[in-house]
Amino acid sequence: VAGGVFTLFLRDMNFSVSAAVGFIALSGIVVLNSLVLVTHIQDLKKYKDNFKEAIEAGAISRLRPVCMTALVASLGFLPMAFNEGAGAEVQRPLATVVIGGLFTSTILTMLIVPCLLSLLKVSQDSQETQ
Repeated sequence: VAGGVFTLFLRDMNFSVSAAVGFIALSGIVVLNSLVLVTHIQDLKKYKDNFKEAIEAGAISRLRPVCMTALVASLGFLPMAFNEGAGAEVQRPLATVVIGGLFTSTILTMLIVPCLLSLLKVSQDSQETQ
């Protein structure tokens, strides 16, 4: 959300209904990317002795698919973001939100999700020992 709001601010655009639709589309792509990463890490956990190794290996091996998903979506919305023709006032905010949000969410997905998984594992381990 922060990336979408920031790009709307950078392009001097107001929040509108089409921007809200862009946030909905953005959230779907972000959840998909996070799910791809978490599922792969859960699969690797079965074969790795150390959960931290599974997180590192999963994050490294899913970097390309997550980046490709974000890149394809961003490139698909790029013509809409710079459209000047009919309907541009509806298309530009939607595309701007998605492109800006995907940029920041891809970085955050690859950094924050593995950290959260590691923290959850540490909290689960501490609860199991009690």
